[in-house]
Amino acid sequence: MKKKVDPRRWSKQVVDGPKQTPSRAMLRAVGFTDKDFKRPQVGIASTWANLTPCNMHINALAAEAEAGANAAGGKGVLFNTITVSDGISMGSPGMRYSLVSREVIADSIETVVGAEGFDGFVAIGGCDKNMPGCAIAMARLNRPSVFVYGGTIRPGAKRRDIVSVFEAVGGHAAGTVSDAELAEVERTAIPGPGSCGGMYTANTMASAMEALGLSLPGSSAQEAISRQKRSDSYHAGEAVVRLIKAGITPSMILTRKAFDNAITVTIALGGSTNAVLHLLAIARAANVKLTLDDFTRIGRRVPVLADLRPSGRYAMSELVAIGGVQPLMKRLLDARLLHGECLTVTGKSLRDNLSGVRDYPTSQTIIRDFSDPIKKDSHLVVLRGNVAPEGAVAKITGKEGLSFVGRAKVFDGEERATQAILGGRVKAGDVIVIRYEGPRGGPGMREMLSPTGAIMGLGLGDKVALVTDGRFSGGSHGFVVGHISPEAANGGPIALIRDGDRIRIDTLSKRVDVDVPVTEMKRRRRVWKAPKPYATRGVLAKYARAVSSASEGAVTD
Repeated sequence: MKKKVDPRRWSKQVVDGPKQTPSRAMLRAVGFTDKDFKRPQVGIASTWANLTPCNMHINALAAEAEAGANAAGGKGVLFNTITVSDGISMGSPGMRYSLVSREVIADSIETVVGAEGFDGFVAIGGCDKNMPGCAIAMARLNRPSVFVYGGTIRPGAKRRDIVSVFEAVGGHAAGTVSDAELAEVERTAIPGPGSCGGMYTANTMASAMEALGLSLPGSSAQEAISRQKRSDSYHAGEAVVRLIKAGITPSMILTRKAFDNAITVTIALGGSTNAVLHLLAIARAANVKLTLDDFTRIGRRVPVLADLRPSGRYAMSELVAIGGVQPLMKRLLDARLLHGECLTVTGKSLRDNLSGVRDYPTSQTIIRDFSDPIKKDSHLVVLRGNVAPEGAVAKITGKEGLSFVGRAKVFDGEERATQAILGGRVKAGDVIVIRYEGPRGGPGMREMLSPTGAIMGLGLGDKVALVTDGRFSGGSHGFVVGHISPEAANGGPIALIRDGDRIRIDTLSKRVDVDVPVTEMKRRRRVWKAPKPYATRGVLAKYARAVSSASEGAVTD
């Protein structure tokens, strides 16, 4: 016999009975009626802010989700959490707060939903860190919930996007982009609301979260200012009420097989290295054992099929126009690369959700056939070796080559590296080493889009490599290796590398090594001293004290 579900399991503890009269009095002031107290309460977690195009429209989507919850018999209650802009803070000290914000967002959603006694919630995210932050909160709270992606931006003039701007800066330094051209790129690349328009971190995580089963079918591939995105938000409000009544919670959805599905879709799309970091963190919150080795295991059998930016030709809006991510998922399912039995927030299995999906038009060139992949196995390559005993993550599409050997040029911090690159002090054959940018050392594990953008703009993309204990924007491409663990601030081997050391990166053997004798490395370790922390008080200091290794998802819980 099916267990009866109490749709007001949590809210009745806040609003029922004489003892809770003060609670009801407070809620009447914000619009509750007698009938509302008998309905399941649905929190609407909005990441709206007018400080970034990724999230500037999300208040309107939150209102749609509230309306959907109310129409389905719930009582929607809007609340906000923070967001920060990677694109704006990139290359500055402010970028230290980016990954930190993922934890702040997860903590704040957990705090509000727990304190207010919501029976379920909708979480709406539109930028790199607030999306996994929403998912972490969903996993921790384990209350019926649906994620809504804020949607992708439309391309700017001449199909430009934010990466076009960073690479134009490198071109300007090389003398191939004039002052006037740089200004024109600046004014035309970002035309309005939505997340960065390639298969960068936001679109990668949206796709991964749909594959996990946390969002409604199609949510990951819609333009931010489209009718479809407004409808998606409304239906998410309806869906969470159904989940509440059915007693379906994230722990039933976030299984090990669901994470396999998310990794598979991320690889097929050529997604961001940040997906590794975030999926590890979401799995940790969901009590699912997931490691770097799982990315290698799945990567052996899953090809890269999408010709999407940054290393490919097409923008996300162009994938949306031919059907989005759903037809790709159907192809992967038919090829037995997805677990179709996994439950999703529709209350149905992934297989059921995909049953009526049509394939892409035959004339399209964005998604390749299995017989003609971009790369026959994963572009997300987990490396180990004497530079990264606990692991590192490279993004190798094959265009960069499969190995690189060069002499180290070492920089303690991103700013020094970017200055050297733009100043012409980095030459072909160099392996740029940027350290003390890890989760603890940064703190905050900044993204290296400024140096990688400068490298590409200077025409050095296939001539140098970059190794860091920091991470990369989804917009970064070239021969880049990040997430080096242990990080320099913890005394990892990357802290001991010196200018001129020979570094070998081999993606076939999956190793990154420095050609320095063990005795010399031991000698260097004896004289190494940890640098003073960047911050001694406040959120950065608290984060640095609590955060785990990048190889474990850089979690604080």
